[in-house]
Amino acid sequence: MLEVVRRAGVVELVLSRPAALNSLSPDLVAALDRACADVEADDAVRCVVVRGSGRAFCAGGDLSAATAAESAEPGGAARYFDAISAVLRRVERLPVPVVAAVHGWAVAGGLELVLCCDLVLATASARFGDAHARYGLVPGGGGSVRLPRRIGVGPAKWLMYTAESVPAEQMQRWGLVNEVVPDDGLADATARLTALLAGRSPDGLRAMKLLVDAQADLTLDEALAHESRVSARHVAAGGAAEGWAAFAGKRQPDFGRA
Repeated sequence: MLEVVRRAGVVELVLSRPAALNSLSPDLVAALDRACADVEADDAVRCVVVRGSGRAFCAGGDLSAATAAESAEPGGAARYFDAISAVLRRVERLPVPVVAAVHGWAVAGGLELVLCCDLVLATASARFGDAHARYGLVPGGGGSVRLPRRIGVGPAKWLMYTAESVPAEQMQRWGLVNEVVPDDGLADATARLTALLAGRSPDGLRAMKLLVDAQADLTLDEALAHESRVSARHVAAGGAAEGWAAFAGKRQPDFGRA
């Protein structure tokens, strides 16, 4: 259902429903929620990777589960989609950088999951799409909100209205994908990026994530003042000490001891 792999400060959350293209069943949603709680409680975690097993990243919500939930009780489907939306928001608000490592399909709720990640790696053959319109559905996991904010209103409307998919290179041009890698290079690219992130100041990265995520809701002057306050608190708490010492000593900083 969900494999959790821990190594050297990196937590990998592996969606493991390959026969169902890793669609977000109620059990998988609950497992993701528990995994997020564990990450939130563990200060040793430096970054999180979300990836899929089998031939896809994630095909979105489990429509059979939604149908069963609605048949069992009126409003059951809405509650199921609300649970997906809540866990995606929890992924988005994790205090550490979250990397999506995408191969195969990332559609509907799968695309919405990608949108909740800070950085996105994708294979050249990966495909991204909204797909809700194909089945007469409306996004329920934040797609109509996050997609236009990440790639612009025009491209977002095109994906949502047409239900067509686009390749990773197009999503890179639109700004969602940070790096496109060969199909056999995703694991190596993910390992390189997570090693880089794990070697940075954990307090610094946590502060930066809060700053970047907060600025969207602030005016320019409010955002600048907020940055100044957070930066001052970071220095006062000793967050800059190791970096300054490394600079003065002409060595690489070691944030494992900071």
